[in-house]
Amino acid sequence: MDKFCVFCKIVEGAIPSNKLYEDDTIMAFHDINPQAPVHVVIIPKLHIAESANDINDENKDVIAHIFASIPKIAKLAGVSSYRIINNCGEDAGQTVMHIHFHLLGGKDMGEKLV
Repeated sequence: MDKFCVFCKIVEGAIPSNKLYEDDTIMAFHDINPQAPVHVVIIPKLHIAESANDINDENKDVIAHIFASIPKIAKLAGVSSYRIINNCGEDAGQTVMHIHFHLLGGKDMGEKLV
């Protein structure tokens, strides 16, 4: 855990969240600044990496577990059609340096990404 990381503080319960899903490895909660009717943030509980640039042999199984859990999280969120986004670095809009994925849905997202 990184004592200064907001997501690590959410995992330890120091910062409240509107939790949707949790298991031994990951946590999913509703974003406090939603960009779509459904906007869920999915994080590993351990501060294993800052961004997708840091995925490696030691943490790839946790990332795979996140993606294996996404359909279950989407169903809990009430969506069957959704977009998964990972912002990698500040210029891409990443504001929390703890690898995380955004599940967005609940409306027609269209084909355009930006």
